[in-house]
Amino acid sequence: MTANPLDDRLRDLVGDRTAKVLGEHLDLHTTGDLLHHYPRRYAERGELTRLADLPVDEYVTVVAQIAKADKRTYGGGKGVRLEVVVTDGSGSLTLVFFSKAAHAHAHRLIPGRRGMFSGKVSVFNRVRQLAHPDYQLLDAEDGTEAREAVDAFANRLIPLYPACKQITSWRIAQAVDTALNSLAATGWAGVGEPLPDQLRSHRGLAPLPEALEKIHRPRSKQDIAQARHRLKWDEAFVLQVALARRRAADSALPAVPRRPAADGLLTAFDAKLPFTLTEGQQAVSAEIFADLAAEHPMHRLLQGEVGSGKTMVALRAMLGVVDAGGQAALLAPTEVLAQQHHRSVTEMMGDLAEAGMLGGSDTGTKVVLLTGSMGTAARRAALLDLVTGEAGIVIGTHALIEDKVQFHDLGLVVVDEQHRFGVEQRDALRGKGKQPPHLLVMTATPIPRTVAMTVFGDLDTSVLDQLPAGRSPIASHVVPAAEKPHFLARAWERVREEVGNGHQAYVVCPRIGDAEDPAETAGGGRAGAGKKGGKAAEQPDDEERRPPLAVTDVADQLASGPLSGLRVQVLHGRMAPDAKDEVMRGFAAGEVDVLVATTVIEVGVNVPNATAMVIMDADRFGVSQLHQLRGRVGRGSAPGLCLLVSEAPEASPARARLDAVAGTLDGFALSEIDLQQRREGDVLGQAQSGARSSLRVLAVMDDRDVIEAAREEATALVDADPELTGHPDLRSALQSLLDADREEFLDKG
Repeated sequence: MTANPLDDRLRDLVGDRTAKVLGEHLDLHTTGDLLHHYPRRYAERGELTRLADLPVDEYVTVVAQIAKADKRTYGGGKGVRLEVVVTDGSGSLTLVFFSKAAHAHAHRLIPGRRGMFSGKVSVFNRVRQLAHPDYQLLDAEDGTEAREAVDAFANRLIPLYPACKQITSWRIAQAVDTALNSLAATGWAGVGEPLPDQLRSHRGLAPLPEALEKIHRPRSKQDIAQARHRLKWDEAFVLQVALARRRAADSALPAVPRRPAADGLLTAFDAKLPFTLTEGQQAVSAEIFADLAAEHPMHRLLQGEVGSGKTMVALRAMLGVVDAGGQAALLAPTEVLAQQHHRSVTEMMGDLAEAGMLGGSDTGTKVVLLTGSMGTAARRAALLDLVTGEAGIVIGTHALIEDKVQFHDLGLVVVDEQHRFGVEQRDALRGKGKQPPHLLVMTATPIPRTVAMTVFGDLDTSVLDQLPAGRSPIASHVVPAAEKPHFLARAWERVREEVGNGHQAYVVCPRIGDAEDPAETAGGGRAGAGKKGGKAAEQPDDEERRPPLAVTDVADQLASGPLSGLRVQVLHGRMAPDAKDEVMRGFAAGEVDVLVATTVIEVGVNVPNATAMVIMDADRFGVSQLHQLRGRVGRGSAPGLCLLVSEAPEASPARARLDAVAGTLDGFALSEIDLQQRREGDVLGQAQSGARSSLRVLAVMDDRDVIEAAREEATALVDADPELTGHPDLRSALQSLLDADREEFLDKG
């Protein structure tokens, strides 16, 4: 088989020096990597880029005309500075060169000339500038070399590539040209075609060489559209083939059917319920029990709006498996959540969770907790209950995955908040079954359908979008603390009023405090509000923004100020597990009025008496995260109140995000807003574990049709040829997408 030239190392093509920069700074190592580093946009010959919109503190490439150039001295005449002002009609940008560079560039950078200029945008004396930028002139006033540059750009669009300080857009373009010329000289010999011929013909897709040529050297906008459409299909199809192979491998595995006994534990539990399941809960439960009765493992994703009753559905599934003689394990991402689940499950089950104990039910089982911080004796007892089968249900953290944890007969794995775990982690737990156990993964983060197909494409999906009876509405409001300080004062009055009415409140902060790094914020440290009116979340000059508010500081200020006299406690991830559990138990028991916490309370925490939440520096949190946090209130019969405190200016994108959250309780609508504001790679995150790089041209929200069609085509192809023996180029593309461990995982079974 001919070696694919796209796999050739870049140093053989562009030399060691350029290859080193491309590899270290842009993660481009092969010819294929380089050719799949697509232009982020295109400038037309003569088109002027809007300088007025340049982002500060980012590396940019602009096409502009020199308006004026002046040499100035400084330092008493000892230093020389060249200032060149370029313009595009919408704004201007100053280029500055110092010392020798000022003399070196002065004869080329003269008014009237045009060029591409690249560098990091900074601000000096309120003027945007590029210091010592790289540039390439685009006119014919520099002899033969410049005329050739003009000819190269004539009659076509100029690709502008994602670049960095170490290598400019046009140097990347030169490397791409070298690669394309080299491949064209051989007629693209040996270059594989990942899409089957029949699929390309049926869908009217260009061959890969043509698509790569057109995306890097387009002669029209139609060329770009054709190339992008073809390359989107590559990404969607290869990813969907990987997921289809995983589904096929999973469905080929044997599993023990788990059918609940007619008058067993599940029947006894249902008889104790003081309420009726919603229609949605009943429908999803029917889907799950049908899967559990099959002879191949269930692989189901359960999406549920905040408070829709996912835990009840999962618990009934676990009880059904215990009824059938198996064990069930619930994997939670944090100790706080694991402890909360253990408390709520044992409370819901009552004496059915006390098998073997005085007063326990004869039809019951043991429910044990297993976390990393448990004492040796308690841990040993839990492990013994698991290996003997005494415990039908275990709830725990990553501690469940450890080698020493063994089960008598693991029949069902439930993974809560799936986005917190990689594929390998959930499979490590599944591997503890004598035969592959059934799998139910849950998320309270609503996921648009195309994202579910892309990220969780190996799972069947169920959706709970109906709130149980008795759940109350949540009113949400933005509190503009900088513009209207009296609004914040009123927020604390509202908290006192809720407590005065016998309820409780949360106050959420992005940071813990003390010696913690201020950069460790909930939103990654870039979405902050500034002092005295604040900077918009998107502005980068971090020096001018105060650190995000901290739990320890805010709790002290509230306890001695606006909430004095109330019982205020703190909760955060650096506390000892026993201390966290004690605080949560006290809050759940009504012994704490106000809980000042980090996002440790984001999921799973259920205190129906908590009716108010104040989120400080709310613009530092993501849209979906704010929706999750808000879901902690309004869980009882009294209405909920969520106040989003921010110093972001009224017209800023950060405030627009907060207004969107305040404006709807529809998590699916918010998830689409969230997705539109994030890079595709962030969306895929760890869930698509093993993917070496994020999607480049495929947008999971905009390319719904491509993703759905690619899923159909991929499923049909894998059904007909599971090992891809008739599609060697597709198999190679799959291996490029997935690392060795992931490929081995796909092949198992």
